[in-house]
Amino acid sequence: MNLIVAVDKNWGIGYQNSLLVRIPEDMKFFRSETIGKVVVMGRKTLESFPGGRPLNDRTNIVLTRNPAYQVKGAVVCHSVEEVLEELKKYPSEDVYITGGGSIYREFLPYCQVAHVTRIDHAYEADTYFPDIDAMPEWKLTGQSEEKTYFDLEFTFCRYERQER
Repeated sequence: MNLIVAVDKNWGIGYQNSLLVRIPEDMKFFRSETIGKVVVMGRKTLESFPGGRPLNDRTNIVLTRNPAYQVKGAVVCHSVEEVLEELKKYPSEDVYITGGGSIYREFLPYCQVAHVTRIDHAYEADTYFPDIDAMPEWKLTGQSEEKTYFDLEFTFCRYERQER
């Protein structure tokens, strides 16, 4: 299982249910990685998308505690266990955890690969991704050249869970 996230210097990922910044090259990377795959997200992440609609050309799985919640074009689950059961239908390498904060924390132990866009700027944030640099089981295994978007510098990083 994979996860895909963009983080700032402090591992911030969002503020007031919005991304901290939209970098076109990062959005393109997200699309290219997840098209034709399975994306797992929380309800608030889904509702932050344009029109609150599931992502096109992907299998969308939404985790919410609300038993009455329904959304056209997505599979709705109500517990981590229910999501994990649903994911058994798909190859693990085709599954991407896409947020938000609590979803990343819940599913991090099940992920083998983390695609992290590291943005060299500190934003005001209220949602954070765990600092996997500080976790011995995660190792940085790939990194792009530094890229820029206006005055922002960012890097695409690949982390892999190490066998213990």
